[in-house]
Amino acid sequence: MNIKKAILRFALLAAHALKPLLLKIFPKSVLRKIKRGIATSSDGLDVKEPYKPGLFPKGINLVGPVRAEIGLGQSARLLCSAIQKSGIAFTIYNYKQLNSVRQEDGQWDAAITNRFPYSVNLIHLNPPELLLAVSYQIKRGFRDGKYNIAFWLWELEEFPEDWLPALDKVDEVWTPSEFASASVRKKTDLPVVTVPYGITAEYDERFGRKYFSLPDSVFLFLCMFDSNSTSARKNPQGAIRAFLEAFPEDGAGVGLVVKISHSDPRELGEFDTLAQGRGDICILKDTMTKLEVNSLIRCADVFVSLHRAEGFGLVLAEAMLLGKPCIATNWSSNVEFMNPECACMVGYELTEITSDDNPIYKKGFRWAEPDITQAAAFMKKLAGDRDFYDKISSAAKAKISSELTVDKCAQAIARRFKNITGENVKYGVDKKGL
Repeated sequence: MNIKKAILRFALLAAHALKPLLLKIFPKSVLRKIKRGIATSSDGLDVKEPYKPGLFPKGINLVGPVRAEIGLGQSARLLCSAIQKSGIAFTIYNYKQLNSVRQEDGQWDAAITNRFPYSVNLIHLNPPELLLAVSYQIKRGFRDGKYNIAFWLWELEEFPEDWLPALDKVDEVWTPSEFASASVRKKTDLPVVTVPYGITAEYDERFGRKYFSLPDSVFLFLCMFDSNSTSARKNPQGAIRAFLEAFPEDGAGVGLVVKISHSDPRELGEFDTLAQGRGDICILKDTMTKLEVNSLIRCADVFVSLHRAEGFGLVLAEAMLLGKPCIATNWSSNVEFMNPECACMVGYELTEITSDDNPIYKKGFRWAEPDITQAAAFMKKLAGDRDFYDKISSAAKAKISSELTVDKCAQAIARRFKNITGENVKYGVDKKGL
């Protein structure tokens, strides 16, 4: 068993070192499939001792990619803010994923110890990565005697069968939406608790349109996605098609910005073809900090997400907090904080995935196919009807400001922590637990 573990660990590290070369040879989807195969083969390599109350001081060891400049990293950082606000003692293990994601967000560096002194582990890694972490990458026994909680995001109605081994590694699951929680609950008797994020969206006035080389006098729509989250799910192509349908002629005083993170050269050609050489469609593929991304959202007039599925819709919530009207598919987790009063909700048809090309979203699962014509109509209305624009903008900001706050997230964590450990924390204490 130890030999198998050593061989697989070596294979993972070698693949990480050779990733730039491998990406030139294999599509990203193939490499993901191989990685998930190694993850699921790890089942049985790591067995934990059960939770023993009183064995460790009460507090939370947060495990996650806290420094990573991706959506999962931002999700982990939001949890850090809420745990700090809750008054629960905590520390951070910064988990470095085996990929090329930039690791330069130092917001929580002062709380990173890479130790596990407390009684509860909150492991913010999705199932395949969690299996890799407990079997190959984090020191053996870090879960022993502790209460282990997984924080997961999932976008579809059905939870993947090959992710089920990860449930054996934890005592409980948290997700940020009831949609995701319901999917997990179908597959387990473990407690599954919904803990919505507390949304923040800091920006910098210095990062205006000039900084991003965007025109000042144009009404701008913005969509964005990370290639690590797959364009098939995020569907930026839908935003381009809707824009072209809404504004068939260039030079109409409008523009579309497509922001891509970790761009895949195979996809960029598709976007260029879709854009049809239009001067009013701008594709940004530079790596940005979270502060720059939020500032870019603030520079735009409207945020567009014609996604096929969302595990929460974090960027949508951030855009709403910044007062931006959103055009979004009316399906999956985002509908828990969006409605026709505060957003432009696009109709859809649930369709079956017919290809097995993607190792995550498999053949037979369902997701939404948004109505491009309706999205185009919303684009035209927002660009041409200022009263409608202002109404949606105001309602969007009010919705997030009142419902998805750090205080509410902190309270939810504090309540659940008390239920698990029996400890009543003093809510609101600024305490990092260093």
